[in-house]
Amino acid sequence: MLAAAALALAACRPAAAPQPSSVAPDEGPSAASAEPAEPAPEVPSQPAWAREAAERITTHARAKTPRAWERLAFVADTFGHRLSGSKALEDTIDWAVTAMAEDGLENARREPVKVPHWVRGKESAKLVSPVRRDLVMLGLGGSVGTRGTLRGEVAVVDHVDEIAKEGERLKGKIVLIHQVMPPYDHEARNAFYGETVQARSRGAAEAAKVGAKAVLIRSVTAHSLRNPHTGALRYEDGVTKIPAAALAVEDAEMLARMARRGPVRVELKMSARTLRDADSANVVGELPGRELRDEIVLLGCHIDSWDVGDGSTDDMGGCVAIMEAARMLRELELTPRRTIRVVLFTNEENGLRGAKAYYDKHGKEHHVAAIESDMGQAAPLGFSVAGSDEQVAALARFSELFVDIGAATIFPGGGGADISPLMRDGVLGLGLRPDGSHYFDLHHSPADTVDKIDPDHLQRNAAAVALMAYILAERELPEAGPTPAGAAGAGSR
Repeated sequence: MLAAAALALAACRPAAAPQPSSVAPDEGPSAASAEPAEPAPEVPSQPAWAREAAERITTHARAKTPRAWERLAFVADTFGHRLSGSKALEDTIDWAVTAMAEDGLENARREPVKVPHWVRGKESAKLVSPVRRDLVMLGLGGSVGTRGTLRGEVAVVDHVDEIAKEGERLKGKIVLIHQVMPPYDHEARNAFYGETVQARSRGAAEAAKVGAKAVLIRSVTAHSLRNPHTGALRYEDGVTKIPAAALAVEDAEMLARMARRGPVRVELKMSARTLRDADSANVVGELPGRELRDEIVLLGCHIDSWDVGDGSTDDMGGCVAIMEAARMLRELELTPRRTIRVVLFTNEENGLRGAKAYYDKHGKEHHVAAIESDMGQAAPLGFSVAGSDEQVAALARFSELFVDIGAATIFPGGGGADISPLMRDGVLGLGLRPDGSHYFDLHHSPADTVDKIDPDHLQRNAAAVALMAYILAERELPEAGPTPAGAAGAGSR
């Protein structure tokens, strides 16, 4: 089966461009001495139902551009960003329930969830010595405030793991974690986010352990136009909570340079606070299965966002894409064999409460697969699959059906944060994978606005989700394999 998986994966990857030969024609092996060529492997034939669905969905999506983008722009312009606990989030949830019902999904509803309610408040950072200058910053989600003005000398480390080693040098200081995020690696499809984000998530707790009074981090992005990037931090029980904020890359670079020349002092003001948990909800609706109604293919995204930008890339575009996918299936009367359930999860960004609440309520139901869209809406490339080689190969055999959409690359990888509780139970998880090379330029920043999304890309991502959802809902199930360790929690948080 591993050989079959390799064949299927090879079939779905784009062919490499021809390279000039470094061997002259008369220097290579002669025809007489060459080994006989093996016959090319056959491309698996596609079931008629799958080929017909692919043609209809692709054509229909092309005709509907820019419908999904216009819906996304309406949400962005009407509600703006949607931090957990905010009125804007709840208004967007109400809108989504109505929109899904109008799209023809059955039993569109709110499923109540209690969510954290962190409020940013007023904040600022200034360089006060050796010169005076305003710094561009964003407090990290969940940070405590400064209780007035906090001043201190800056101590720079290049990696979060250096904090424990530095110890005494950092005591009483404001620690700047100047951890650089490398440029996107196109060949490996690696943004280096998982490694670099440790500075944001663990930095405050690690610095507090050695007696630091606050933390500043270099924003977690490889490219910047002086736009800072926020995101959640994690405090530890029994460790003092200290204020934490992200600086724009340019300002972090400046402080690091200046600190190499001599003492640098900054001033930090943050009125951030955490209130009582607030009422929120997941949005849920279904396209009921015609035969296997109790078997579920879940389409997920998260409807909340950080409180900067309008959250179109992270992740309202993902929600609009899966809503559009379900709407197109409904319009085409492609009634799935299994139930397709759309879930817009609340509170992915700073708590995953929506994912946990969904699992508590529905985790015992028979989910056969789950797709998550939480990597933006750039040009579609395909899907990552968190499953065994056999499971990846079983989906890769359908890859040619996605060629006209531009999403024919199906490869091993993660699923997503909101579907991770299901995946830990062995549910097959997929992640929609658009081009991710610029995702983290926008992620969690004021630059995450609807104008960054191309209407054609969004519509084709919706078509890719619609087709994959239909295939998962229609196909005969292969024998289940184990989910690789670590794949379940993959995502963009």
